[in-house]
Amino acid sequence: MAGQDQPLGMTVHAMPSVNSPGGAAAPTRSGRWKMIAVLLMCASPVVASYLAYYVIKPEGRRNFGELIDPQRPLPAIATRALNGQAGQLTALKDQWLLLAVSGGDCDARCEKNLYFQRQLRESLGREKERLDRVWLVTDESPVRAALLPALAAATVLRVAPADLGQWLQGAPGKRPQDHLYLVDPMGNLMMRFPAEMDAEAAAKAKRDLDRLLRASSGWDREGR
Repeated sequence: MAGQDQPLGMTVHAMPSVNSPGGAAAPTRSGRWKMIAVLLMCASPVVASYLAYYVIKPEGRRNFGELIDPQRPLPAIATRALNGQAGQLTALKDQWLLLAVSGGDCDARCEKNLYFQRQLRESLGREKERLDRVWLVTDESPVRAALLPALAAATVLRVAPADLGQWLQGAPGKRPQDHLYLVDPMGNLMMRFPAEMDAEAAAKAKRDLDRLLRASSGWDREGR
């Protein structure tokens, strides 16, 4: 009868269409856009820091270190620690690296580079744990005992000079061992500091390091 209550309809036509304004398509699209927005927010600090340093170059800003362009990723060169443990150079990724290179006898230029390498790291204060000191030794000469105390917190690795020479190069007219080099946490050789570093040059190099660590603070953390 017309006046009697009818049972609730449970047929398909009684449910909202997915194409209707109140259907499931709109929430699905909305969720997809929200996910994309979250991913962009996560990636933006990395993108912004690299844009700020490599692309956006305000007038008056000068780098003391020479930017390596294009960047050169750490190669899979065989390494050997002073205790004989074998490894690969790529194992040093995920940390800022300040590199020195020389033979194990370490001449006067080498000693100065190792000294300024240590001083630069210590000058970073609480940020120093984000940067490792690395000395790449290109021969089998024994490292003098007098150098070992200053190398206690450094990574010292022997590498084949021919392999290293394909990756690490000095400025025109200079030897690779005349410089200090900077590798970013993604494993890219990205800066070469001028040869013959002294106290004045070290102060300028520190400004480069401060700027880079500040630019990467949103995504880089100390330790591997």
